[in-house]
Amino acid sequence: MSQLPEPRAKRLRRPSWRDTRLLVGVALVLLATALGAYGLRAADSRVPVYAARTQLVAGQRLTPESLQRVDVQLSDVSAGYLPVADGLPSDGYVLREVRSGELVPRAAVGSGAEVAVSPLSIVVDQGSAGALVVGSTVDVYASTPKADKSSGSGYDAPRAVLESVQVARLSSGSGFGSSSRSSAVQVLVPREHIAALITLVDSEAHFTLVPVPGSALREAS
Repeated sequence: MSQLPEPRAKRLRRPSWRDTRLLVGVALVLLATALGAYGLRAADSRVPVYAARTQLVAGQRLTPESLQRVDVQLSDVSAGYLPVADGLPSDGYVLREVRSGELVPRAAVGSGAEVAVSPLSIVVDQGSAGALVVGSTVDVYASTPKADKSSGSGYDAPRAVLESVQVARLSSGSGFGSSSRSSAVQVLVPREHIAALITLVDSEAHFTLVPVPGSALREAS
């Protein structure tokens, strides 16, 4: 009886650079390495800067409580914002509005001597103040008492006395010599207009605040 020929095992060939699967595998490894290196470089280039935790208004003192740290990508743009590494300036004040969540520009921070506005409280009807929030931008109208109160209305027609000023604080009327239907609103007045507005306050003028279009307002409940 003749013996059947035994099958011979094929010899395994060493992978060649011409093997497509090997080339694809090497390419994937190189790509993963490059992406990992890029990710590390990108992470290393992030720098911490300050952002407003709450609404910041002109004349406000910068405090750690009003700010939060945000890491941003290092670029020419990030150089324009207040870096955490430098710390807060000892005489740091807000020079212009910075809304909640926004990065704090270097140009928006300066010394107390650079602040161009001063806070002044005026009493207004609650209807005039009801929709306002800290940071609202308003026009201020004043009606002065008539010299002869026996003729018609006790006040002259309202006139605009300030344009586009910011609300710095809102208070109830109690403690300000006003009725329960009134509110004291602190507005940021350009220093050159302070004396004129104080004169109106002392003359017991009636004030009305009108929000400018696009101003921040209280959300309707």
